[in-house]
Amino acid sequence: MTDVGALFEQYYEPLVRMLYRRTGDRDRAEDLAQETFARAVEAPPYNPRPWLFAVALNLVREEGRRSVRRGRHLELIRGESPIGTPAPDEEFVREEDRARVQRALAVLSDRDREALLLKAEGFNYDEIAATLGMARGAIGTTLVRARRKLVDAYREEERRHVAS
Repeated sequence: MTDVGALFEQYYEPLVRMLYRRTGDRDRAEDLAQETFARAVEAPPYNPRPWLFAVALNLVREEGRRSVRRGRHLELIRGESPIGTPAPDEEFVREEDRARVQRALAVLSDRDREALLLKAEGFNYDEIAATLGMARGAIGTTLVRARRKLVDAYREEERRHVAS
């Protein structure tokens, strides 16, 4: 039997971090992580790490579909409160950069964006494949394509910013 408390201790912060990157909302990321663990209590997973992240990503997708149906827009990244207060111009530049990254990520397909986020969380190819329901052999190609699209989209965002 899986000890959900131990899983929570081990995976809560990485799960929230990934969900925050995906949603741009720390509070929502924490809510989704808690819902993920609630589901783990109901049906303890055999292979916990890929299962937890797959469930969390599915919850984000479900929420996104509900938001679209209701005509709402997903939130842009909100900055977390820094320890020290940066100068206003530094904060402005940081927020502009975050917004450009978020817009560049939005250009990617869900699968590409999620593959990159899982890789950023330290998942190996087998874990990414298990989490996203893909063949292991497709992961490398997916990551290369997603990185290229992300870089191109970010550069386009920079060009737009400079032009405005």
